[in-house]
Amino acid sequence: MSDFVILTDSSADLGADMAAQLDVQVLPLSFTVQGTTYHNYPDNREMDPAAFYAMLRKGELATTSAVNVAQYTEALEPLLQGGKDVLILAFSSGLSATYSSSTVAVGELREKYPDRKLYTVDTLCASLGQGLLVYLAAKEREKGKSIEEVRDWVEEHKLNLCHQFTVDDLHFLKRGGRISATTAVLGSMLQIKPVLHVDDEGHLINIGKARGRAASLKALVDKMEITAIDPKEQMVFISHGDCLADAEMVAQMVKDRMGVQQVYINYVGPVIGAHSGPGTLALFYVGTER
Repeated sequence: MSDFVILTDSSADLGADMAAQLDVQVLPLSFTVQGTTYHNYPDNREMDPAAFYAMLRKGELATTSAVNVAQYTEALEPLLQGGKDVLILAFSSGLSATYSSSTVAVGELREKYPDRKLYTVDTLCASLGQGLLVYLAAKEREKGKSIEEVRDWVEEHKLNLCHQFTVDDLHFLKRGGRISATTAVLGSMLQIKPVLHVDDEGHLINIGKARGRAASLKALVDKMEITAIDPKEQMVFISHGDCLADAEMVAQMVKDRMGVQQVYINYVGPVIGAHSGPGTLALFYVGTER
């Protein structure tokens, strides 16, 4: 294996086992609920996701914070001192200041460690879309590719990482300014569920709507069937806002309809879940376009 470190952040929503399997390091973003700030580690050591979503369902509000320059520096410096090169795959600049912080830290540390290779990539991805890109980058590293080759591969392929989302509670999108209060109220009354994706600029965009939960989940799979590249050979990722049964149902749909063999399911972490709410369901795969 090429001797460099892949570093991402916890918005990738990779579980501790998957991060260890891929040999990637994960920096935690933070979230605050009931006046207490927690770090979103892959092993959920500070708060279990199910407990977090239970708090949201009771009406608690959560706020979130990006990885800052100091956190990046603290994580990167020991690696550089130990003779490691580092490739950072950061949360979409369209949704967070995390990538911006990484560029500042990288600029400062390159001057301090001129013999080390240090790169950061704006993945333009979120949740397990970012996680899937990290997974694929780690697989490229396993092939023996250099840090520059993996960086270039990620840049070339990141816009093929398709993100298809739906949410169950429109009021979380209203709080984030994604939809109006009127739309949230009427949509809730009529059981209208939005279908969203992350676009080529890394922003969360509403691209459609469905009447009822089952129709919204089917819409995610319908879109994948149109755009997925060779789905039988893909590892498909699914994240959920404490609605595992729905995630498993979508997993079965992609297996039945497209012959998908491998599916990885994990929670939408608190950092994204604070804005999307309980019942969020997201499907990620490699496709012809986002």
